[in-house]
Amino acid sequence: MKLNKWTIGLAAVGAVSLASVAQAEEKSSTLASLSSTVLSGYVDTSAQWNLGDGVTHTPGYKYGGAAKADGFNLNVVDLTLEKPLDESEWAAGYKAELWLGPDANVLGTQSSGVGADLAVKQAYVALRAPVGNGLDFKVGVFDSVVGYESSDTVNNPNFSRSWGHTIEPSEHTGVLATYRVNNMVAFSAGVADTLSPVINGRSTGAGNVAGAVNETYKTYMASTALTAPDDWGFVAGSTLYAGFVDGWNGGFGANPQQNYYVGATMNTPVTGLRVGASFDLLERQKTLPVFIPAGFGGNPAGFNSFNAHAWALYTSYQATEKLSLHGRLEYFDVSPYAADAAQAAGVGPTGTAGGLASSTLSWTGTLQYDLWKNVLSRLEVRWDHALDGSDAFGGTTVGHFEGSHFVTGSQKDSFSVAANVVYKF
Repeated sequence: MKLNKWTIGLAAVGAVSLASVAQAEEKSSTLASLSSTVLSGYVDTSAQWNLGDGVTHTPGYKYGGAAKADGFNLNVVDLTLEKPLDESEWAAGYKAELWLGPDANVLGTQSSGVGADLAVKQAYVALRAPVGNGLDFKVGVFDSVVGYESSDTVNNPNFSRSWGHTIEPSEHTGVLATYRVNNMVAFSAGVADTLSPVINGRSTGAGNVAGAVNETYKTYMASTALTAPDDWGFVAGSTLYAGFVDGWNGGFGANPQQNYYVGATMNTPVTGLRVGASFDLLERQKTLPVFIPAGFGGNPAGFNSFNAHAWALYTSYQATEKLSLHGRLEYFDVSPYAADAAQAAGVGPTGTAGGLASSTLSWTGTLQYDLWKNVLSRLEVRWDHALDGSDAFGGTTVGHFEGSHFVTGSQKDSFSVAANVVYKF
């Protein structure tokens, strides 16, 4: 505690107490810290209509499913407290982000395994060390380094999530370091407990049905981002991004898994028009045949290991200050036996409930009109088509075989119309 001569003189004659001065100084320091903390978040709601007969087997992309079909929905309430890093060499801050609502259960970060409509989305200490241009750290729970889309739908061009986002990891518990070389190049690298979102998850223990591995087994990740400089004409500000995650997935199957991602967003000569592309690849080894339907003949060759990949093209056009149009065309493919097993259990390879074909073509069109201040309002149409010929979607029928495919749906196409209204604060 630093005191000036005037304060020391007053204390000497009993006019003030050093204890009161210390308390006042501590209170002032606390208020100064709170004044730099930012409260933000959003309330995400929607209404959705799925055309056709039955909604038991709606497409199994993340944050979708039968529970949201043909009705009004509260998706999630996001509450975030954050003290961002300042420009000082030894800067420190934090971020604490909570999710409340049904989507919190899908996020799946709860270490207890019990959703209760509450989850910690991010919670980390932010640090900077004076290494070169500044080396930034996140220590705690943070978003994954891969993906074109975010778990926060307010940051995405479309309301519904892509198949690529569905097979990506979402959250990690560990340490992530980021270094920006210059305005064009940035790198990130980190280590975490597991590839799954469960906070404080481990690669050992009875919960891993595939058997425990060495307690030192961790998940490793790296990414790089390239940004076109200001003097590159109309492509200035365009980005190219690549990322990789390798580790133990403590969720479905509880086995080693790798995720690879490459994505780009590019400005065009047309004012307001941007285009994007992404590629996602998931590879998982030694998955147990826990979802093989009865009578299928045991463990089919090829299901011990499976992979899934997704290709997507994006377009966004800012027509007016308030009106924008967004499109997404996607091809998704997963190992056939994994798709059959998912149909049998009603749960996809990533634990997402819903219909799944071994190959799917998907198109999504979204109209956004920002009529109210701080409000995002969207109208979206989505079509998913099973390219493998199976009746992967719709219906409420009991599982049956169609040729070599085990299916539970009644149609090859799924159509949905959704309205999304989000207030951001």
